[in-house]
Amino acid sequence: MAKNPDPAAFFARLEAATPEPKGELDYVNPYTLLVAVVLSAQATDVGVNRATRRLFQTVDRPAKMLALGEAGLKEHIKTIGLYNAKAKNVIRLSELLIERHGGEVPRDREALQALPGVGRKTASVVLNIAFGEPTIAVDTHVFRVANRTGLAPGRTPDEVEAALEKKVPPAYRRHAHHWLILHGRYVCKARKPDCPVCVVRDLCRFKAKTID
Repeated sequence: MAKNPDPAAFFARLEAATPEPKGELDYVNPYTLLVAVVLSAQATDVGVNRATRRLFQTVDRPAKMLALGEAGLKEHIKTIGLYNAKAKNVIRLSELLIERHGGEVPRDREALQALPGVGRKTASVVLNIAFGEPTIAVDTHVFRVANRTGLAPGRTPDEVEAALEKKVPPAYRRHAHHWLILHGRYVCKARKPDCPVCVVRDLCRFKAKTID
């Protein structure tokens, strides 16, 4: 049976290809990042960015979101799936940020996950991007790459996250989930992975590799 890829070698390759990976959601501060990530559930980053482009030009604080109101927010995000529920969550989390945290986004997982619409993955993304915490958020891309390559197999996102937490060397922890997301989005794609251009293809144990 083929060995699972060496995590250090795997991430060294991804780092060499993309030294400074970035999340693809547009934001201007931790609050707009939090809102964008909440809106991105079951939606594309491109679609969220399109909807928030005008919104974030004027609404960049919880108080401004409350002044806009739920109906006003819906007008901005109505092109995003589940926009009614998401608008309700964004308004309520904005209220709670003011009530509990002085209008600031807390640098604390438990406090973040206590907000409406914020689960573990969303909290991990905010902690990582806004505060530089070495968290790993497992979305569909990370889940697929971790399993397909053999890097960190798991039956659930939580299992994959736990495996990555154990395997990713400290030097690569901060950017690990960005590298995996980008690799899954643009190279190790769901329907047809682009194996000929993959920088870790010789480390990957995926049996159905595509060829030139």
